[in-house]
Amino acid sequence: MLLEGFNTLRGFLFLGLLIFAIFCFVDAALRRPDAYVAADKKTKQFWLIILGVIVAVNLILPGFMLLMIAGVIANIVYMVDVRPALIRVSGGGSGGRYRGSSSDGPYGPYNGGR
Repeated sequence: MLLEGFNTLRGFLFLGLLIFAIFCFVDAALRRPDAYVAADKKTKQFWLIILGVIVAVNLILPGFMLLMIAGVIANIVYMVDVRPALIRVSGGGSGGRYRGSSSDGPYGPYNGGR
């Protein structure tokens, strides 16, 4: 019974890693190729190959832990280093949040007491 619970937990972990890998791959595919060069990162093709191999490993060899750990590390590097640099270079530095003017206060636009 304990082993069944462990296998269920392991299955959810593998599914989460697969979803994370697919998200990273799709995000890398949707970015402009010149943004990679402008951000001084590797090329788009490099990241698509690396992230695509990670997705394939997660789909085909879910029990091969050494490759999965390397894949998780590559996905994390993409998410915390490459993706923010690409967003910054592409002009999406606010992360989708409201972009206000310089006269905006912390709670919205300052209207001069009107």
